[in-house]
Amino acid sequence: MIREIVTSPLMLRRPSEPAARADEPVAADLLDTIEAHRAECVGMAANMIGQTRRIIVAADGHGGWLLMYNPQVIEARGPYQAEEGCLSLPGLRTVTRYRHIRVSFEDSNFVPRTRSFSGELAQIIQHEVDHCDGVLV
Repeated sequence: MIREIVTSPLMLRRPSEPAARADEPVAADLLDTIEAHRAECVGMAANMIGQTRRIIVAADGHGGWLLMYNPQVIEARGPYQAEEGCLSLPGLRTVTRYRHIRVSFEDSNFVPRTRSFSGELAQIIQHEVDHCDGVLV
């Protein structure tokens, strides 16, 4: 189901709780919602649709979506300054991001994974993990 985008900084600043299998409907709604906003959005966290669960989706660069449950950035290298916008907040902001990251997460089947990312996908993941942590850009 396509959900409304949360714009309340109070809601967005709340750290998210760990996700579990019972949260699969939240992930389905998140995927439906980001697909509806494909033209203007490359990543989304569950708190952006009003669900404080550690679930994110990011454009995979091949026309699909990478779904992550309980993502944690465990390594970051190569800091740089980026200018980012957010569907939940107006305007652009300058943030520090990292060119190369390593992330632990659970995949769509709740299988634990650790993967390295770089480039635009790394930046998107960092933005969405910040959402999970209640950090606004």
